[in-house]
Amino acid sequence: MRTFEELIAEAGSVSVDGWDFSWLDGRATEQRPSWGYQRLLAGRLASASAALDIQTGGGEVLAGALRQGGRPPVLAATESWPPNLAQATRLLHPLGAVVVADQDEPPLPFADGAFGLVSSRHPVKAWWPEIARVLRPGGAYFAQHVGPASVFELVEYFLGPQPEAREGRRPEVEGAEARAAGLEVVDLRSERLRMEFRDIGAVVYFLRKVIWMVPGFTVEGHLDRLRELDARIRAEGPFVAHSARFLIEARKQID
Repeated sequence: MRTFEELIAEAGSVSVDGWDFSWLDGRATEQRPSWGYQRLLAGRLASASAALDIQTGGGEVLAGALRQGGRPPVLAATESWPPNLAQATRLLHPLGAVVVADQDEPPLPFADGAFGLVSSRHPVKAWWPEIARVLRPGGAYFAQHVGPASVFELVEYFLGPQPEAREGRRPEVEGAEARAAGLEVVDLRSERLRMEFRDIGAVVYFLRKVIWMVPGFTVEGHLDRLRELDARIRAEGPFVAHSARFLIEARKQID
């Protein structure tokens, strides 16, 4: 068994660029949604003439989908965080995608009706009027979103009760916002999925990477709670939390 100090030092020094979580292999687990988003996205990309992936992260999910199926003749992706932007460019350019720096706020830097498919995996926020604007009539938005109170067992361990935040990211609200923007919701389903953190290093790495979970997280600023959680994991086993995910597909009606 490695010491608390060794685990913290290792997790605090490793790179958290991109959206690859393979560093957590053997140290944390997360159940995957039953629908298989990347596989479904691959099929939609294969039949699209022009596609856009927004908030693409490091491009890992889009690249995986492209390798499973055909590539649309026109393909673009947007990202705002510079380390992810650089990684997405390296990963997606060889696969035929143009990666565009964007602030993840309206307006999207594309013309009206430019795309037949807009996709996203875990966007921070879906700007529905902009999504509808860049979609062609008959085009679709296909995405996997983070649902309500995702991993809040961990969030509230560090921050205390978050009753207002628990009300955000509800699938029914997102569906209503999509309809208000003129889209027809043709699929909307959600699941809660078990997660396990098996050592304190996994917790530190996760919070460094998913920075909006505990805003401003640092090891130094949360040292006492980290020590307590380390002792708890050693005594009781993995810290269990639950992620929330929902799949949404919304089409732009043909006039």
